[in-house]
Amino acid sequence: MKKNKLIEHMAVCAGISKASAQKALEGFLEATSKSLQNGNKVSLAGFGTWSVYERSARMGRNPKTNEPLAIPAKNTIKFKASPQLLDTLQS
Repeated sequence: MKKNKLIEHMAVCAGISKASAQKALEGFLEATSKSLQNGNKVSLAGFGTWSVYERSARMGRNPKTNEPLAIPAKNTIKFKASPQLLDTLQS
């Protein structure tokens, strides 16, 4: 589902305008981004949890030349789906 479809669906389900739904979605995305940038978890009960974790530095290989390549450490995001969300996939 793309962002526009999500906004339409939110507007219909909440009985609000598309503009209001778009503002709500953008607010959620901004708050989630800022929280993750600060190293905090973001949890939505019944949906899942986003968290930040650091990938350690490691050695890789350049597939073209097969030479060793140092891959630096970096922060990335992990999402863990809630059991309720996973149960909806089974039905």
